[in-house]
Amino acid sequence: MRATATQAGAECPPDCVAAHGAGPGRPALRDVINQKLQEIIDRQTEPWGIKVTAVEVKDVSLPDSMKRAMAKQAEAERERRAKIVNAEGEFQAAEKMVQAAAMISKEPIALQLRFLQTMREISSEHNTTTFLPIPIDLFSPFMKGPPKA
Repeated sequence: MRATATQAGAECPPDCVAAHGAGPGRPALRDVINQKLQEIIDRQTEPWGIKVTAVEVKDVSLPDSMKRAMAKQAEAERERRAKIVNAEGEFQAAEKMVQAAAMISKEPIALQLRFLQTMREISSEHNTTTFLPIPIDLFSPFMKGPPKA
């Protein structure tokens, strides 16, 4: 006998069954459906004195609208996870920038070394970028602020 849950008098709508889906510490969705069908069939056949001993779902056909809804929900979940991963990456990058700024403020030579490293990276890219290295000491008067009168 091939019956759908609605033909067997199911009281659980599809979203209820989907809510009982597989996950850490939870049985597979197929097992949940099998168990639910067993309960439904037992309620329907018990008054007749019949006991169905095995219920197994071989194939589940879902309406296209439900497939689309499930796909949309899965897509939203993937996007949510991607945003979380991206935000965590941004947070870690910001922490590293703060650490780098603290290190550069403690050791002024670190800024000069970073400048030299950037020049080396630019020159190794074999592009047509032209840069003119200017000693940082030339900028010290501008960094101190306006003269006090």
